[in-house]
Amino acid sequence: MSVFVILTSCGRLNRALVEFLVDKRIRQSLTYISPTVEITSNPHSLFLSPRPQRRDFVRAGTRGRIECGLLLSFFVSFSSHRFYLSPMANLVSGFVFCFLSVSLYSRSVLARSDVVELRDADFDYVAAEHETMLVKFYAPWCGHCKKLAPEFETAAKRLKGIVTLAKVDCTSNSEICGKFGVTGYPTLKIFRNGEESSSYDGPRSADGIVDYMKKQAGPDSVLLNSKKDLEAFANHFDASVVGVFESSDSPQLVEFLKGASLMRDSFRFAHTTDLQLGLKYDLTSEGILLFRPPRLASMFEESVVPHRGPFSVTALRRFIRDNIFGNCPHMTKENRDQLRKKDLLTAYYDLDYLRNPKGSNYWRNRVMKVASQYSSRGLLFSVANRKDFVDELEEDYGLGSTEGSEVPFVTIRTRTGHKYSMREEFTRDGKSLERFLEDYFAHRLKRYIKSEPVPANNNGPVKVVVADTFEEIVNDPKKDVLIEFYAPWCGHCKKLEPKYTELGQELSSDPSIVIAKMDAIANDVPEGYDVQGFPTIYFVPAGRKNEPKRYEGIREVKDFISFLKREATSSLVLNGLKEEL
Repeated sequence: MSVFVILTSCGRLNRALVEFLVDKRIRQSLTYISPTVEITSNPHSLFLSPRPQRRDFVRAGTRGRIECGLLLSFFVSFSSHRFYLSPMANLVSGFVFCFLSVSLYSRSVLARSDVVELRDADFDYVAAEHETMLVKFYAPWCGHCKKLAPEFETAAKRLKGIVTLAKVDCTSNSEICGKFGVTGYPTLKIFRNGEESSSYDGPRSADGIVDYMKKQAGPDSVLLNSKKDLEAFANHFDASVVGVFESSDSPQLVEFLKGASLMRDSFRFAHTTDLQLGLKYDLTSEGILLFRPPRLASMFEESVVPHRGPFSVTALRRFIRDNIFGNCPHMTKENRDQLRKKDLLTAYYDLDYLRNPKGSNYWRNRVMKVASQYSSRGLLFSVANRKDFVDELEEDYGLGSTEGSEVPFVTIRTRTGHKYSMREEFTRDGKSLERFLEDYFAHRLKRYIKSEPVPANNNGPVKVVVADTFEEIVNDPKKDVLIEFYAPWCGHCKKLEPKYTELGQELSSDPSIVIAKMDAIANDVPEGYDVQGFPTIYFVPAGRKNEPKRYEGIREVKDFISFLKREATSSLVLNGLKEEL
């Protein structure tokens, strides 16, 4: 596409002629076209200034040429809302008609980023033009923002034409960031037609953002008018929830739409006012149908689950929660936290439902066959792609990346964090899995605990605790224990180390108290200890090991000693001298 602009030596533009020649879509993108004369060097200049909400045209223009009977070279420089053409040679004097041909190469600039960059001046205009937009408010120096950036870019490319992704640099656009209450980075918000709709609390991976925002696009619930529409909607990678109602005035439909609005972030909703569409699924009156993903179809469970009421938001939420995953869902990074709210068995193997759905279901069907025998025992079953959880399996279960690559590796993780792994190889008849489950329900399995090796020498003033010695040292019923949970890379922990060692030295002659530390990265932290940051310090009194008390005081030796004098079950012995309680 080319834009022809006629210039005259006196610097006047024939606007009518310009608007006649310029393509209508481009003309709508221009606020004005007018030449000006720079004070210096006497060259003519041309400013093309777009309306703020039409910045795509400006971004697209990257090259051009001026033809004035003789070829004049020029260069293009960009500013926030315009591009500026500056001729390198003086225009020929007199009435000379020149044709400016601006070649639009959108790929050369736009391909660099499909994320729209917004500023204070144009945010309201641009946001108002998009039905749904996800905006990232960020700061260039923010580490979390830098980590999110490539995922956000990838998601923007995949969502192009579906949902627009945009970003705002809050260090240079404080007005708009302040307007929407941005106080931390990155902050992600969803906008609908220019109005803030909700905060984005979905995954931060490209796949997660794409899945989440696809559910945000369009209406809360899609209207289905025919059997073909219903089949097409249900034929999806994710589960689908479809309401079947008598008419658009049905009060049950009103309730359904309320629920769809509240839960659209997590589930796909559609509805129809044709009761005939429900007959195939034994639904003879108003009701709701939950379609499990076709890729997970199995002889061991129904593919469609009906719900005949009640229709309140609470009832709808409960129905979906109890049925959405089925007997053996596909666990992903996006849904794992939700699945792990229950005691969960997971079989990890080379699972890929996009490239090999049949092969992926081979092992899943064997898991489901066994699972059907234990469905009433309170254990949820799942399958997962081993490659998606390599780091977790190595970190939590000590499984190397090359181990067990042909058959599933099976684990159980309880709601309380207890971990078990099946060491016997998964047999194709499922018998090994049955034996593993029988041992689990009979409490014969030994918990898997990640632990460093027991130190060969542990005679220092601060005792080193590992997961395998926690019971022996920290839970010694006769001794008070002050234990620090630390991370090797933690700067605050390194700063504390000499003070903590000094504390251990002062109390080294006290037989009733132990000053200890444990690497909370290399060892599993036991139940009852909430370790979210480092260092985290707990006092565990003698005789009351189930009542650890978190230390919240100043991390100086004298403050530790004052705390221990108050909390210790017996008088302290400091530097060989016993203190009176």
